[in-house]
Amino acid sequence: MSIEVFNESGMGEVNEEELIDVARFALWSLDVHSSAELSIHIVDEETIADLHERWLDLAGPTDVMSFPMDELTPGWGRKDGPPTGPGVLGDIILCPAFAQGQADRAGHPLEHELDLLTVHGVLHLLGFDHVVPEDEQRMFALQNEILANWYDSQEERGVHFAPKPAGAAAFPTAADRDDSDGNGNSVWSNPVPPPFSGDK
Repeated sequence: MSIEVFNESGMGEVNEEELIDVARFALWSLDVHSSAELSIHIVDEETIADLHERWLDLAGPTDVMSFPMDELTPGWGRKDGPPTGPGVLGDIILCPAFAQGQADRAGHPLEHELDLLTVHGVLHLLGFDHVVPEDEQRMFALQNEILANWYDSQEERGVHFAPKPAGAAAFPTAADRDDSDGNGNSVWSNPVPPPFSGDK
């Protein structure tokens, strides 16, 4: 799998290798073909606020946005499914400055929040969504399962990142995230925007 990270946020402390590892683990967990490609863009609040307004007509910054290249459905690209060939999944946009506030309120490190948001973004790229309650429950349960398994697999895979957080907010349900920006604004409730060209 080819995963590229572009850190345009001005925050040098973001562990890009960790984001690549958790994204690759999420794709592997979902049995996505090894030829799949995606990009992770780490941006500042001004940039993500612009994208948020331009693509979703929503004011202000957010934590994560996903721009799939195609209209994918859950299960796309599985090794046991019909052949799909090499595929560019799309782009995940992360905003660590915004995510820091969420991490602080949840009581866990920024690194964990970014790992969580990366898995969330991967699921969106693969066609998962949380518009209706049933899909929301399914997506958040899968997100938490993948993230917990990623932590638990590190020793066996010979990698080591931050330790697995123990707090209840570390693996939130959809209901837990309804007011996670602290201002009454629901995050992660945005529909997936159309494909992103990378132009700002």
